[in-house]
Amino acid sequence: MKPLALILLVLLPAAAQQAAPAAPQTSAVQANERQARAVLDRMLQALGGQAWLTFTDLEESGRTYSFYHGETRGAGVQYWRFWKWPDKERVELTKQRDIIEIYNGEQGWETTYKGTHNQEAKELALYQQRRRYSLAQVLRTWLTQPGLALFYDGASLANGRPVEQVTLMNAQDESVTLYVSSESHLPLKLSYRVRDPLYHDLNTESVVWDNYHPVQGIQTPYSVTFYHNDEMAGQRFVNAVRYNLGLADSQFTATVTTPPLPKKH
Repeated sequence: MKPLALILLVLLPAAAQQAAPAAPQTSAVQANERQARAVLDRMLQALGGQAWLTFTDLEESGRTYSFYHGETRGAGVQYWRFWKWPDKERVELTKQRDIIEIYNGEQGWETTYKGTHNQEAKELALYQQRRRYSLAQVLRTWLTQPGLALFYDGASLANGRPVEQVTLMNAQDESVTLYVSSESHLPLKLSYRVRDPLYHDLNTESVVWDNYHPVQGIQTPYSVTFYHNDEMAGQRFVNAVRYNLGLADSQFTATVTTPPLPKKH
């Protein structure tokens, strides 16, 4: 046998032994991902399975509150909300339903006693951001896209309740963290971080769900609270909700009757 062949016979087993430790690390990553996916699978089943994943629209009514620096602004107002997958929403406010906000894809309008105008660019961008990170978008869209990474973050607490924490990161490096009840397997909280377009610092946005009730086979939270950097920013309490009404697209459009509002600074 030639000397070179002898050297290769000696070196190849050594190289294989050096590469061997990488296998357990890969296996651990895969096991972590499987654990994260199992939590999400249980959560989807708890929400209603295919009934939750495939409902096309909803109508809900209740009372909504806004907050400033964690303090409520007034006694709240009545609201009626209409939502249609994937990118349409209409909210009517006050008992007279005379304040209306509509969002449809890349467009938005607001109606007041002054008439109807295009939604301010900043408000439209904030709404589109919330929609992009919403539970419906994450579970219906993110989970089907290539390049999604799942991480099981372990046991934790959310609102004083035991949860399992899972982080999802898509191919655009956007990530959300879900806090799933260890008892009911329902989602209790969703959180994500985004950079402020003006000041460039990171903000934490969260939504918390509570008081679930089954409606048409879908577990529905009757309490929804929004947080900005851990301060309450908004809250709504649902009185009634219905799914799959066949809402017309015409409900989610408007005709501008007044000039755009002055920009807010």
